[in-house]
Amino acid sequence: MKEGSVPLTPKLLLVDDDRFLLENMRRFLEGQGFRVRVSPSAEDGIVQIAEDAPDIMVLDLGLPGLDGVSFCRRIREKWRFPILMLTARKDAMDKVIGLEVGADDYLTKPFEPVELLARVRAQLRRANEYLEPSHKAPETVQVGRLVIDGERRSARLGDVAIDLTFREFELLQYLAQNAGRVIERDQLFESVWGYESDFNTNSLDVMVYRLRKKLEPNSTSPKYLHTIRGYGYKLESP
Repeated sequence: MKEGSVPLTPKLLLVDDDRFLLENMRRFLEGQGFRVRVSPSAEDGIVQIAEDAPDIMVLDLGLPGLDGVSFCRRIREKWRFPILMLTARKDAMDKVIGLEVGADDYLTKPFEPVELLARVRAQLRRANEYLEPSHKAPETVQVGRLVIDGERRSARLGDVAIDLTFREFELLQYLAQNAGRVIERDQLFESVWGYESDFNTNSLDVMVYRLRKKLEPNSTSPKYLHTIRGYGYKLESP
């Protein structure tokens, strides 16, 4: 498999209570080479993931019973595969909340199947880049007491491990590799997400907010991760 490629037969789990949409998405994605399982509820989805975790999950925000946000939060307690969240709502806060609890991207209904396919493939490429064999192990970066281990894809602050999602690690690693430099917002989004989105500003803000909560003793007075108003972000040693 070439660098940045998608697995030969990716495993994809669709979780949505709209059975008509579920069946149409299943047939379309199977036609594109995916091994697709479907679930009409979060409760059933948890069972399926426990049996065989997917390479990526497409999750509807408005599920009956356990809703998509609560389901996403529960998944992130144990699993780190990419999550693409679907929402029929136009309220930006719904999307912010979805990203805040661990979704990697979102797509608003109605959408074109080709857009869903493009976003799924983009997430898989990003998630599988670090699995590719390399003659040179990814470097370990240290910024103050913060240590980012690229080979193990882990981070710690002193002796305390920091639990990060895939996208959070990507963002923190990129900032650490450029420690002391102010990085433009557009450059950060392009480097971490790797493609255009109509929600990049809020996506990045939410991701930085999540990182601060995990990284800083007092997230309202950050010592490591700083906002440069009107420009971007900077990671530096206190």
